Amino acid sequence: MCSHAQHECNDHCHDHEEAEAHHSAFILVCTECGAADEQTLSHEWAALRAGVAESGFALKEEHVVLTGICKNVRSEKTKVHLISGFLGTGKTTALKSLMAQKDPNEKWVIIVNEFGEIGIDGAVLSDNGIPVAEIAGGCLCCTAGPQMGVTVQKMLRDAKPDRLMIEASGLAHAASVIDELKAKPLDGLLEIGAVFTVVDPRQFINPDYAQQALYKDQIGICDVLVASKTDLCTPEQLAEFHDKAAKLFPPKAKVVEVQNAQLDIQWLDIPVVEKSRYRLKALPDNTMGFQSQGFTFPAGRDFDGEKLTNFFNDLPKMTEGLVRAKGVFQVLGTWVWLNWVDGQWGANQVSWRRDSRFELIAKSFDADLIEQKLKDALE
Repeated sequence: MCSHAQHECNDHCHDHEEAEAHHSAFILVCTECGAADEQTLSHEWAALRAGVAESGFALKEEHVVLTGICKNVRSEKTKVHLISGFLGTGKTTALKSLMAQKDPNEKWVIIVNEFGEIGIDGAVLSDNGIPVAEIAGGCLCCTAGPQMGVTVQKMLRDAKPDRLMIEASGLAHAASVIDELKAKPLDGLLEIGAVFTVVDPRQFINPDYAQQALYKDQIGICDVLVASKTDLCTPEQLAEFHDKAAKLFPPKAKVVEVQNAQLDIQWLDIPVVEKSRYRLKALPDNTMGFQSQGFTFPAGRDFDGEKLTNFFNDLPKMTEGLVRAKGVFQVLGTWVWLNWVDGQWGANQVSWRRDSRFELIAKSFDADLIEQKLKDALE
């Protein structure tokens, strides 16, 4: 630590308010840039207020060391994109296609995760001047998770990138990777952008794959579902792929077919969150006068499980001719799927992380009442 960052403590700093006003009473170290010079000390420090207010320091002659991220180092969050998918679907090729289209004025960094001890994909991606870090020997969702946090912070500090691209191992639970990226301290540094999952349509329509928890996790988390290896599929297989993809809930922001895993760079910035209220994009062919409505709530707010149960039990009384209701909700820090059909409802854990949402189809209902009941179920 720089010696010139140490200042004599002022005897008048006896309470929190005065301590906050006298920066000379502290040794300040920016965890983002590592500096502690006079220019840095003039910045607005988030940790200064929080550290003093929460610690109950009574400052006299001793020095206090506070660390934090200097707000003037970088005010905007770095957008992060995850590319997921089962083994051999073309994730690395997809990432290379995006790299080839990168705006030269944007700064990118890349993290590649491989399950094996020896990384290969990093070497394939490291020939175009974009910083690449390899995390081998485990999946980001489990054994390599702590290393990912350290690696991400170092790359953000060293490169100050506009985008962070992460290629997950084909055996990684993508939802757990997103959870790591949204946890402290990364939550204050990153904005979760579009998440991609690359699939082989032949596997997607195969029950042996579709029923696996890992596969469902990778499908459920993505915003953009990419069908690769389409040249190896029959027209019937592609039609079945699109039919099944259209029935996914929550629906995908985009479902695309590509040749040779070639992605369009514009897909990085597609809108990934619905408005707070939205009409369903499609109803059964014969709507017979049915109405539809969807509601979304930002991630980060838990729903009360008991209140949600009561809401679903009371739903038939609040609607006329209810035929279908389903939702994905954050409850006690986990994500659950609730489904009502034919007077019965069930629940399962899901990998969706983008927002809490609810959809219903009925003859008639009061949308304002439904929305208020859902808000009442928030903790």
